[in-house]
Amino acid sequence: MDKAAITIIGAGVVGLAVAAELSLKCRDVVVLEKHDRFGRETSSRNSEVIHAGIYYPKGSLKSLLCREGAERLYAFCETFRIPHLKLGKVIIATSPEELATLDDVFRRGAANDVPDLAMLDAVDLRRIEPHTNGIAAVYSPRTGIVDSHALMTCLYKSATDRGVTFAFNSELDRLSRENDHFVAGVKEGRYRFQSRVVINAAGLQSDRVAGMAGLDVEKLAYRIKPCKGSYFSYQKPSPVKMLVYPVPHEELAGLGVHATLDMGMRLRFGPDVEYVDEIDYRVEEEKKDLFFAGASKIIPGLERSALTPDMAGIRPKLQGPGEKTRDFVIREESDRGLPGLVNLIGIESPGLTASLAIAKMVAELVLPHV
Repeated sequence: MDKAAITIIGAGVVGLAVAAELSLKCRDVVVLEKHDRFGRETSSRNSEVIHAGIYYPKGSLKSLLCREGAERLYAFCETFRIPHLKLGKVIIATSPEELATLDDVFRRGAANDVPDLAMLDAVDLRRIEPHTNGIAAVYSPRTGIVDSHALMTCLYKSATDRGVTFAFNSELDRLSRENDHFVAGVKEGRYRFQSRVVINAAGLQSDRVAGMAGLDVEKLAYRIKPCKGSYFSYQKPSPVKMLVYPVPHEELAGLGVHATLDMGMRLRFGPDVEYVDEIDYRVEEEKKDLFFAGASKIIPGLERSALTPDMAGIRPKLQGPGEKTRDFVIREESDRGLPGLVNLIGIESPGLTASLAIAKMVAELVLPHV
C-alpha cells in the first residue's frame, strides 16, 4: 500500500488549486483523477467568467470566496501571464417590471462590498454598450474572463514542480477510515493509498465520495443534482464588447441565458438550465429558437442563422428544480467521526473565480492534521 500525507480526489480547477496551495507547505500529496488528464468535466465546460460577487447572499461562502478569489485570480494571472481580460459586465433590465429586481441586485452587490459597482440609466448604458436593449443596468467593471485551460495548466505545473503526484486514469471506488488514517482504493484494485488527510474535490461525484467515507448523503443534504447547461455561439463579429446578463429571476436555477465572450472575443450565449440523470454533452439544435429569443431580448438585431450549437457543461448543484439556491459545502468532518476529511460539495459557479480562495481555506483546515 502506498502512503501519502494528503490525498486529493479530483483534478478540476479546485482540486488543482488545492494541490498547488498545499504543495507550498507539504510535498507529500497525491491527486487521484479518473480521466486521462486534468479539468475534463465542469472546469473546462463553463463561461470562464471571473465574477465580482454580486448575486450571492451576504456572508455566504459564495460571496466571501468569490470576492477574495477574484482578487487572487487577477493577481495570479498577472504574475504568471495567464490570458485574461477585465471586460466588465452589465446586468440589464429590459422592462419597467424588472427595475425593482435590478435595484435589488445592486443593493446585494453593494452589501457584498463589490468594488466599483454602478447603476446606469439608459443613456449611460448606451454610452458604454450601445448594442444592448436595456432601460437601466447594473455595471460591474471588475468582471472579466480567463483562459481556464491556461490557468489549470499553470496550477498543474506549479503543483508538480513542488512534488505533487498526479495519478490519472485512477477512479476512486473505495474510501474508508482505518485507525488514524484513510484508505483510498482505485477501481480495478490497481493500488491503494493510505493518508491522514483526504480532500474530496470530486465535483459531480463529490456526493458519492462522501458516501464512500460513511456519511449519510441524504441526511446531510450532500446529494448532487447534475444540471446541464448548453451554449450557442454566434458566428459573426460580436456587436458587444462586454458581458451582458439579463436580470435574474428567482424561479430560475441559473442567471438566465446571458452573453459572454471568450479570449478571442467570440460571442456565446448560455448556459440554460436542464436537470439531468445522465452525463450527456450534446447540444440540441431544437433549442435554437429559445436561445435566439433569450439572446435577442438583451442584444437586439442578432441574426438567427448565425447562432449555432457550441458546447454543454454539467454543474454540480445542491439544489434541485424550484429549490432555493444553496451555498458551497466546504467542511472538515471531525465532528462526524472523520478527522482529516474535507468535503468540497456543490462547487458550481462561482467555483472557478473562487478556486484560489477555496484552496487557501482548505489549506487552513487540513494542515493541522498533517
